[in-house]
Amino acid sequence: MFSTTTRKFASATKEYPSNTARKVEAELDAASSSASGFSTTSSDSPSSSSSSSFNNASSNHSSNALDLAGLPRLFTSPTRPDVYYHLQVPPTPFSATEGVYAVSFLDEPGVVREVDGVVVGWVGVGGVGELAASPAGGGKKEGEIWREFRENPVFRSLLHETVYAALRDGVDDVWVGAAKQVGSGWMHVHDQRNPPPLGRIGDPDDIIGTVLVEDGVVKADTYQPMPSYRFWTKDGLMMLTDGLRERLVQSCRRVGGAGWVQSNP
Repeated sequence: MFSTTTRKFASATKEYPSNTARKVEAELDAASSSASGFSTTSSDSPSSSSSSSFNNASSNHSSNALDLAGLPRLFTSPTRPDVYYHLQVPPTPFSATEGVYAVSFLDEPGVVREVDGVVVGWVGVGGVGELAASPAGGGKKEGEIWREFRENPVFRSLLHETVYAALRDGVDDVWVGAAKQVGSGWMHVHDQRNPPPLGRIGDPDDIIGTVLVEDGVVKADTYQPMPSYRFWTKDGLMMLTDGLRERLVQSCRRVGGAGWVQSNP
């Protein structure tokens, strides 16, 4: 029986001090104001208590801000307008010294900065490359930077909780219809970035999970996550069917809202 995790995503806030991050982003704003070619995005948010875990990196803040000043703070690509890249200054869960882009299905910089649970993963600024330098056209496609992507394990739990709930509630017509075709047996829930031919089993990297079907009805409690599933492969970032994607965005907003309150009491 599939059991949802008891971890409270509201407490899955970043391990580095929020006030420190905002201080560096203020420096980034100042540095960006003198840079040409990109407009910056304001991301004011309530203050929260800071810790001392990364205080030793404070001497490098100004230089880090200057290094990132020529990059867009928030962008999406033509091929995946539903995915947002958020520029984050160090220290981050990805690196204590280098700037990164946090990948998320949410476009709210403040929430993405404060709550790790809504971040799919991170890509170094160098990894995004041409995609960041020219977000409006062409450049480096998402499929070319999968090797440099670092998955967020917290998001994996949220993904599977969401898929389980969506199957239980029957909100995705694709999988409701697929269950009727299966009749009885195990049904694989496939990622849509590289869907298998009809009647075939997809690559292990592209199977999100599997669930038992009886008489054309999904038995959601039997849902089992596939450990081999990868958020980002050579075929691109995860791509869900419409019903699952919409429910996942709702989950991110729920977690983001709860996390905002938790991290800023």
